Amino acid sequence: MSDILIGLAIGLAAGLLVFGFIGYKLGEKHRKKIAEGVIGSAEDEAKRIVSEAYKTAEARKKESILEGKDEIHRLRSESDKEVRERRKEIQRQERRIQQKEEALDKKIENFEKKEEQLNKKSKTIEEKLNEANDLRKRQFEILERISGLTAEQAKQQLLDGLEAELVHEKAVKILDIEQQTREESEQRAREIISLAIQRCAADQVSEATVSVVALPNDEMKGRIIGREGRNIRAIETLTGVDLIIDDTPEAITLSCFDPVRREVARIALERLIQDGRIHPTRIEDMIEKARREVEATIKSEGERAVLEVGITSIHPELVKLIGRLRYRTSYGQNVLNHSLEVAYIAGVMASELGTDPVVARRAGLLHDLGKALDHEMEGSHVDLGVEYAKKYKENDIVVHAIHAHHGDVEAKTVTACIVQAADAISAARPGARRENLENYIKRLQRLEEIANSFEGVERSFAIQAGREIRVMVKPESVKDEGMILVAREICQKIESELEYPGQIKVNIVRESRAVEYAK
Repeated sequence: MSDILIGLAIGLAAGLLVFGFIGYKLGEKHRKKIAEGVIGSAEDEAKRIVSEAYKTAEARKKESILEGKDEIHRLRSESDKEVRERRKEIQRQERRIQQKEEALDKKIENFEKKEEQLNKKSKTIEEKLNEANDLRKRQFEILERISGLTAEQAKQQLLDGLEAELVHEKAVKILDIEQQTREESEQRAREIISLAIQRCAADQVSEATVSVVALPNDEMKGRIIGREGRNIRAIETLTGVDLIIDDTPEAITLSCFDPVRREVARIALERLIQDGRIHPTRIEDMIEKARREVEATIKSEGERAVLEVGITSIHPELVKLIGRLRYRTSYGQNVLNHSLEVAYIAGVMASELGTDPVVARRAGLLHDLGKALDHEMEGSHVDLGVEYAKKYKENDIVVHAIHAHHGDVEAKTVTACIVQAADAISAARPGARRENLENYIKRLQRLEEIANSFEGVERSFAIQAGREIRVMVKPESVKDEGMILVAREICQKIESELEYPGQIKVNIVRESRAVEYAK
């Protein structure tokens, strides 16, 4: 029974498979027919679209061709028009050029005519010039025969005469100008200078440049020297001052090129003598205190000087440098007091002359500023003063006055001339400065040598401590009108080769004598 069921199931399955396969084949044929129908209709549609596209393209092509032809026609018309206009413009330019060429031809023709005329005139002038040269040559020959001199000799004789005449006229002119200037200015200058000197009261005459410290007894010298010289070595090392201990009773001499160091050593040594305790540690303390004291004194002296002169807005470093001048001397004259004198005199002279007295006093106080530095730095006190005045923004007028107060540069302002005069007055007043005998004699000898070096000078004498030189000239060599020229030349050489305080008067003496003996 089971076998029958299995057989029936298998037969049923086989029948189903056969019917399924048959159905699949029939469906496939149906789908194929449907697809072929769709493809055919699509091909027909595509052919239709392509046909329409061809028609549209042909229409567009024809339109574009027509438009291109129109555009070409328009451009051709415009270009023809532009060519015609350019041709007309070129024709106008050609006509203008032709007109200019015709005008240039006419001008060239005129120039050629003028050139021909000029050539003729030039030939005529050249002929006349040659005639004039011949005539002049003949005249020179006639003049040479008449005068008995050649042209060169006559020219030299004329030049010699003119030179002598010019020398005479120059000397007379100089004398007239100097006489006129002297008459107008001498009295006024005397009044101004005398007034300035009268109003300046000098408190001192001169100062020593060596410090001497008094001792209570000679035993103190041994204590200052110390065991094996340790005390004196400590003092000299710390201060830079040489202690001279000799046979002078109850005194020690301090020697140093720097006056500030010498003052520090003097104060410290006096304090040590008063204290009585002299050893290296104590020496170091005293010297440091003395140095601070001197610095304070320098500052206070500078402030005092600025206050006395009445100037403001001055740099603190310049105030310190002014204070250092308290310990600086020049030919025995204290430089700070000298600067104050110059400031006072310059202020008075500036007031009398109608210029700014404040600027004059400022320039007078600062004119020797470089002397506070010249023993420490290279250069003259004038150059150092100018450098530091510029460094601390001083007025240009003041800087120029400092630069010109010894004649290193030409004085170009009234203030510079006033400071020069005030400096000479302060330095040249009696007793202001001293000079050692050797330098004094050398200066007088050099003064006489300069005067004797000039032609026509017979002998010369330096008198009045070198304030005047009297020059005797040979009357046969130097005429009256030439005396002023000789005096001026001697003054110029003295100014360029000598350094001296104040001014030197050059007095020329020309004397003619006639001697006869009655027998």
